[in-house]
Amino acid sequence: MSLISIVLADDHHIVRQGVMALLRGEPDFSVVGEASDGISVVAMTGQLKPDILVLDLMMPGLNGLEVTRRVSKISPNTRVVILSMYMNEPYVIEALRNGAYGYILKESSIADLIKAIREVAAGRHYLSPPLSERAIEVYLEKAKGTALDLYDTLTTREKEVLQLSAEGYGNADIAARLFISTRTAETHKANMMRKLGLHNQTDLIKYALRKGVLSTEE
Repeated sequence: MSLISIVLADDHHIVRQGVMALLRGEPDFSVVGEASDGISVVAMTGQLKPDILVLDLMMPGLNGLEVTRRVSKISPNTRVVILSMYMNEPYVIEALRNGAYGYILKESSIADLIKAIREVAAGRHYLSPPLSERAIEVYLEKAKGTALDLYDTLTTREKEVLQLSAEGYGNADIAARLFISTRTAETHKANMMRKLGLHNQTDLIKYALRKGVLSTEE
């Protein structure tokens, strides 16, 4: 039997351990890694090249949408299954546009996640109910037609700085987390703010919430 290799990324330790235990109970699954933040899961996926990345949408450091975009470039054979508490259409469309193959609501059963992993491993897209009540083709078509927005003009580093700034980190803390100088962090933040037309921290947080970089709970 050919095993499906899986990396699991969720910032909640209990959730991650519970899902991992259930996935490891499947004879054709092999969980090869776990991560608790967006930056580390990108590095791990690039190194391990798993068949499937099961990824929480709202990850600290780098959100699931941006992780998906990066993973599709550094490990194109890895297919992403997004785990999310949000059934809003914009999140689904953005996830598919960034390269995700599956989108599973956290309220779904483990059986639904297992089915999603097998479907996605076979090269098919999968959306959990009630999302699947709409034809997957409709979501994919909308994803293709989504116009380029200002977020896409940001560099990789500027996107990292945007998320960390929205999460409340100051320039010194951002510099430490990204292994850059404080001055470089300040420059990236200034460039990011200029590109997005943001003028202060309130604007930044509102933009991050609207874009889905930051969840309303945070």
